[in-house]
Amino acid sequence: MTFKTWTRAGIPALLAAAAIALPALAQTPEAAPAAAAVSTVNKGDVAWMMTSTVLVLLMTVPGLALFYGGLVRAKNMLSVLMQVLTITAVMMLVWVLYGYSLAFTSGNAFIGGFEKAFLAGVTVESLADTFTKGVQIPEFAFIAFQMTFAAITPALAVGAFPERIKFPAVILFAVLWGTFVYFPIAHMVWFSEGYLFTLGALDFAGGTVVHINAGIAGLVGCLIVGKRIGYGKEQLPPHSLPFTMIGASLLWVGWFGFNVGSNLEANGLATLVMVNTFLATAGAIVGWLVIEWLVKGAPSMLGGASGAVAGLVAITPACGASGPMGAIVLGIIAAVVCFFFCTTVKNALGYDDSLDVFGVHGIGGIIGAIGTGILVSPALGGAGVADYEMVKQVLIQGQATIITVVWSGVVSAIIFFVLNIVVGLRPSADVEREGLDINEHGERAYHS
Repeated sequence: MTFKTWTRAGIPALLAAAAIALPALAQTPEAAPAAAAVSTVNKGDVAWMMTSTVLVLLMTVPGLALFYGGLVRAKNMLSVLMQVLTITAVMMLVWVLYGYSLAFTSGNAFIGGFEKAFLAGVTVESLADTFTKGVQIPEFAFIAFQMTFAAITPALAVGAFPERIKFPAVILFAVLWGTFVYFPIAHMVWFSEGYLFTLGALDFAGGTVVHINAGIAGLVGCLIVGKRIGYGKEQLPPHSLPFTMIGASLLWVGWFGFNVGSNLEANGLATLVMVNTFLATAGAIVGWLVIEWLVKGAPSMLGGASGAVAGLVAITPACGASGPMGAIVLGIIAAVVCFFFCTTVKNALGYDDSLDVFGVHGIGGIIGAIGTGILVSPALGGAGVADYEMVKQVLIQGQATIITVVWSGVVSAIIFFVLNIVVGLRPSADVEREGLDINEHGERAYHS
């Protein structure tokens, strides 16, 4: 068949076929098969949430472990590393057994239920809501992300009483405290039916749930456990400030997972959170060094590292609400106030908050929680909330702070008293003098 013959015969046939096919192609989406439904899960969000989860793990081990480890004496270095590492592992197991269910399922306004204990009903198809209607992420991603928060929070608290507490008491404290303090507060603040959530309290990434909670528990712990032998009578200097600097740096890096990951989506708001996490920390470092320079005559590396953590703590609840300039101011204020508590107040009252957990996390968290109610104001460059009134929001933030302080303080005290009866809190004086590394773990961090 020649080309011309084919075209004469073929074109009419093609036109006829097109006449049949075009109406089918022109069907509206409503007439299309149901299988064409669009997924609400964005792969970019999922990738960011998995990355954020690993970043929070990084800020715990090795970040927090090295930050705390460098601040104690050499004979107790491994004990601190072991405490942070073991608490992290144990709390991950507790989280999937029942912690996730208690924190993030329906129960009442103060605690969830056990419907998702042992992760019952959770599959790779399960989804968790984000802050955007109709956008979700895999539930396993949300579970893993929140698991790292449950792991680091009790580990933060034990920095108030290292070098003089038994290892079994530390681990039992983490489990009991997580169960009776952390999970209820997380439920109240972050679950849609929680008391403080419905009240309108703002806590983007854990000012109340993590930092005030851990800071108050640390203060109670150091008071009940008691002072280190020689405290106030002899020098108890950090054994490795380089380790502390490395730890603080890893905390700052990992904190981007902590704060930006709490947005649950990789979108424009996440970029604001990232910028705020940079700027509040930078402002706090400069603020701490300046006030230390003025008061003590020299800016110290330990001061810079402490300022960094103070800024990170303060911006945590406000990072999704504040504007960038507000974040800088918040960081500077937190640094100055935390410096005052870590030096003047602690020395005046004489409590042995060894690594300044209350002075930095407790006080910085309170400043951040209250400050969020101010900095969210659109007039100050904040994100704003519906029906915003500054006084009203500050009062709500204050109520959330008071509830967290009271609940954490009272229940933590009960836990410590029970543990002292059951397993004992302190080792013998001889063990404490020789060091916990060799006596509790059979090894030393360093060999001469």
